[in-house]
Order: sequence, then structure tokens, then C-alpha cells
Amino acid sequence: METVTQVDEMRRDPRRWWALGALVASMLVLGFDTTILNVALPTMAGQLGATTGQQQWMADAYIVVFAALMLPAGLLGDRFGRRLMLITGLGIFLAGSLVGAVAGDVDAVIAARAVMGVGAALVTPLALSVLPSLFDADERVKAVSVISTASALGLPLGPIIGGWLLDHFWWGSVFLVNVPMAALSIAACVFLLPETKDPSSPKVDTVSTACAAAGLAALVYAIIEAPDRGWSDPLVLALLAAATALIALLVLRERRTERPMLDMTLLGHRGFLLNTVAATLVMFVLSGLLFVLPQYLQAVLGNDALGTGVRLLPMIGGLMVATRGAPLTARRFGARATVSAGLVVLAFAAFLGSRTTAGSGYGFTALWLSLAGVGFGFVLVPAMSGALATLPRDRAGSGSGLLMTLRQVGGAGGIALLGSLLSGAFRDRLDVTGLPAGLADTAGDSVVAAHLVARQAGSAHLAASADSAYVHGMGLVLLVCGAAALVSALPAAAFLPGTASAAPAEPADSPQMVTSGTDAGQ
Repeated sequence: METVTQVDEMRRDPRRWWALGALVASMLVLGFDTTILNVALPTMAGQLGATTGQQQWMADAYIVVFAALMLPAGLLGDRFGRRLMLITGLGIFLAGSLVGAVAGDVDAVIAARAVMGVGAALVTPLALSVLPSLFDADERVKAVSVISTASALGLPLGPIIGGWLLDHFWWGSVFLVNVPMAALSIAACVFLLPETKDPSSPKVDTVSTACAAAGLAALVYAIIEAPDRGWSDPLVLALLAAATALIALLVLRERRTERPMLDMTLLGHRGFLLNTVAATLVMFVLSGLLFVLPQYLQAVLGNDALGTGVRLLPMIGGLMVATRGAPLTARRFGARATVSAGLVVLAFAAFLGSRTTAGSGYGFTALWLSLAGVGFGFVLVPAMSGALATLPRDRAGSGSGLLMTLRQVGGAGGIALLGSLLSGAFRDRLDVTGLPAGLADTAGDSVVAAHLVARQAGSAHLAASADSAYVHGMGLVLLVCGAAALVSALPAAAFLPGTASAAPAEPADSPQMVTSGTDAGQ
């Protein structure tokens, strides 16, 4: 068993930057996949006949599984080896991509996305949990910034390459393109990444894992179904009650466990809690925007898939600029000022975007998108660095798993809640006067479906109504995003620690992380 001294030696090893390259490759795959599907959703809705609810499930099946399994994934990495679990996760992600590429209907796509979520759940928390073993506090901020930039770099590549693929090939190509990228990432992890683990970490609790997965699935399903069925529908109420009971059971069970999978004591640390809340809010807003924007750019503004991807670049550009500048700003002015300012910028961008009309054109959209990207970046990097800095080394995997689980719950909530708000507002505003009942129901499924019905019926009025109704719904979504960001800025400004590196001292008798003798290059 190796000691902390050997961990410290690893932190001085120049190979640590090559190891960071392996982690970057892993995160690039996941960042790429996030936006490539969002751009593909309008195309898939038309070719597969997917309703807005089914599109939400194509996105949320991935995120719900992702969120539910990240806690046990962090523990598996702590216990059996983080490099091993990273490679396993990438292999599962690759297999899910192959299934998605050959899927023939909506249900098969949703199943493939769920499999990909299993793989992503193993990759994301473990990529972050390796950082404390490779880098000291000063270098860790830079490493987090590099990984955040890699994730951001995957975002513009996804829409652009995905749009090109959709213009030239069938929609399954957006899944197939993940295969060589995942394979390269596996090779990078095998040859570049050292193995680290903590054999004393708690075992995975199957009951808690089942409660987390079932509770999140029930909650998301209820939120997605509520606009169609109504919030008072017996099924929706039953799902909400089941979700509440399962999540409460999870929390109670974990509080009684000596070394819990869901370590609620971490949330008692102000720095971890508030930074995690900020990062979760960013995922809530970002996931919601990336769900509603492609349909606006493609269906309302009339761009093809490639044009839609290119037109997301202002947001991604702002995000990348901010991920480069946020560490410098945090070092000079403190994490509190940086995160608070980022939330205010994000709120301003969302409020500005809520003024979009069907006739606004792309120029106005590009303006508020770029501001939103800057806000995202100035919140995400210092918030993630601040949360990771509070974790003791022996809880790196489980702590990172908790952080990323809450982030992904925010992402699932963003797609489910904001998507449902959009769906209900769109259906209420859409004018289907004169249409047969069947066509009227179809038109209300989504803006893509409404345009297909408008072309079939030769109704310019229906197409214009669909555009107006969709933009109205998108405006409501942006108002909610702006309000959430602005409200969150207040506690961030008042209570966040002043610096991103203010971590609690590790107890002298705490269990220490172990590094395997199979480090790369040995």
C-alpha cells in the first residue's frame, strides 16, 4: 500500500499533464455527445414522429441514468481503481452509441441513451476525482479549467459536425461518430493515466442506488407527462408521491450508514454546498437552453442542422472565453465575486433573450447567447474548483460523485421542467382553428410537428402561429432561467468563501488514498 508521500511525488511527476490529456479526451467525448443530440432532435422528431415528451425522454433517459449512477460510480472507482472504471465507462458509452446508431424507433433510441448514461456516469465523477491525486491546490484550479474547456470545446464540435452528418447521412450517424472518439479515449486512459484507488471506501449500496434511480425516474416522468395529463392527474400525482417517498428513503437510509454512499455531511460544509448549488443551477439553465434553442433555430428561423450548430457558436465562444478568464479573475478578486458576477451576467442574458420575437432575427439571438456563455463560464469553473477543493483525498470519488449527481439532477430538471413549461405554453398559444381533431393534436405535439402539418394542410397561418407560440414559450423559459440565476446570485455574494482554494485541512488520522503500482509508464 502506497502512502501520501507517494501521492505527493505523483503531483511532481511531469507525466501528470499527459494524464490530464487522457482525462480531457474522456470529457471531450461527453461534451461532444451533449450538443450533437440536441441539434439532431428536430430531425429525429420529423423522421421518427417523436413528440415533445418523447424528445425530452431521448435527452433525459441519458441524464436520469447518469445522475442516479454517479454516486455508486464514484465509490466503485475509489474501491476498485479509477482508471479501470473510467475505461469501463468509456466502453459502455461506446456500446450504447452503437445501439443508438442502428435503432429503428423512438423506444430503441431512448434505451440506447440510457446505456450511454451508464457509461457517462462512470466517466464524469472519476475524471474529476483523479485531479486531487495529480495536482496540488494551485495546479488543480488550472486542471479544472482545462477539463472545463475540453467539455466546452466538445459543445461547438457537436453541433457543427453533427449538423454536417445530418445534412449528408441518416440521423444514426450522430451516434456512430462517438465510436472512434470513445476508442481513442480508452487508449489514452490505458497508456497515460495512473491508477488510483481507496480500498477502504464504503461498498456500493444496491438499495440506495435503486432508490436514487427509481426516484429520479419517477420525478422526471411526472414532470414530462404533467403538461399533457395535467398536474392533478392521478398518474402524475402517484409518480410525484413515489418520487418523494423514494428520495426521502434514500436520504434517511444514507444518514444511518457509517460510511454512506450519499455523504450528506459534505453538504454541511458551506463552500461545498454553495459551490455545488451554483454549478447545479448552471446545469439547470444550460440543459434547458440547449433543449429549446435548436428547435427555435431550426424550425422557427428555418436553418438546416449544420446551420443550427454553427449558430450556437456565440454561446460556446462566450463559454470558452470565460473558462479561460475565470481562474485569473477568481485569483484576483476571489471566487465569491467571480461566481456572483457570472450569475448576474447569466440573469441579464436570459432576461434579454426573453425579449426575442418571431421576427427578431438571428443577430439579437447571437448577442444574448454570447452573454449567456460568458455567464456560464464565470460560474462553472470557480464553482467546480471550490467544491472539489473542500473534499478530503479519501473521499475524492464519492464526493465528486455527489457533486456531479446534483449537477445532473439540475440538468434533468432543466430539460424536464423547462421543456414542460415550453410544451404547455406552445400548446396553449397555438391556433389550430379549422383543423381536424387528429391534425390539431399532432400539431400541438411540437413546433416541428406543427410545421409538418402546416405544409400538409397548406396553411401559412398555422406555420406563423407555431412560430409565435414557440417563441412565446421560449421567452417564458428564459424568464424562469433569469429569475433563478438572479435569486442564486444573492446567497453566492453573501456566503460563498472568498477564494476557490480554501479547503479544510485533512484530518491526520483520516484514511488516505492509495495509488496502484500499475501507474502508466512504470
